[in-house]
Amino acid sequence: MSPEPREPARPPLARRLLAEGVGTALLVAVVVGSGIAAQTLSPGDVGLQLLQNSLTTVFGLGVLILVFGPVSGAHLNPVVSAVDWFLGRRSGTGLPVRDVVAYTGAQTAGAVAGAWLANAMFDLPVWQVATTARTTGGHVIAEVVATAGLVAVVFALARSGRAALSAVAVASYIGAAYWFTSSTSFANPAVTVGRVFSDTFAGIAPGSVPGFVAAQVVGAGLGAALVLALYPDARASAGDAVVPTDTGTPTRRG
Repeated sequence: MSPEPREPARPPLARRLLAEGVGTALLVAVVVGSGIAAQTLSPGDVGLQLLQNSLTTVFGLGVLILVFGPVSGAHLNPVVSAVDWFLGRRSGTGLPVRDVVAYTGAQTAGAVAGAWLANAMFDLPVWQVATTARTTGGHVIAEVVATAGLVAVVFALARSGRAALSAVAVASYIGAAYWFTSSTSFANPAVTVGRVFSDTFAGIAPGSVPGFVAAQVVGAGLGAALVLALYPDARASAGDAVVPTDTGTPTRRG
């Protein structure tokens, strides 16, 4: 008989949840904080504000992936965690469902905390709710495209053995998507929820959230389908997204 499938040991769940929570909090602090700074430094010039916001997000996201990736994979995004489970569910390489749920909770809580932190750093009221509505048809389509592209980038790199390039590739894609999508590429349900809690340049009104999240879920499904079409055995390396957390010690999943 062939041995049961084995997977590389991951760090303890508590440590991974800490990485996902803190990492997502810092990501939202980078996005919201740079938006507030851009609005303050370049009043009246929305194009320059977006440039400042997008460049800061690119640099910040790349660093966060490098710092937190070896611990939790640096998903920082519920749809990435969900697709990791989906692609690896049969081969046992992806996250278990319970970990996806836990990751999603940590990511969402971290995102809200990150928005509060950004507000506090700029001497704004910590508790506030965004009023910027973003629910046009174009925004919804843009979120589908942005999220599908993000998922495709993450798992194509994992499947082709180039996950080490994720910090550069994922950050670069998000930076580009700031400009080629009308929604400025949220592509992340947790970050979308977090940005509700800052009524600033990067905020999104609560009424816009359901449409954005639904579009992101659809986009994640399309991105996963594209990866499977391009790399039929993508599930074999699903656990390498975004960054591998392999400690080199084989262990059975219980």
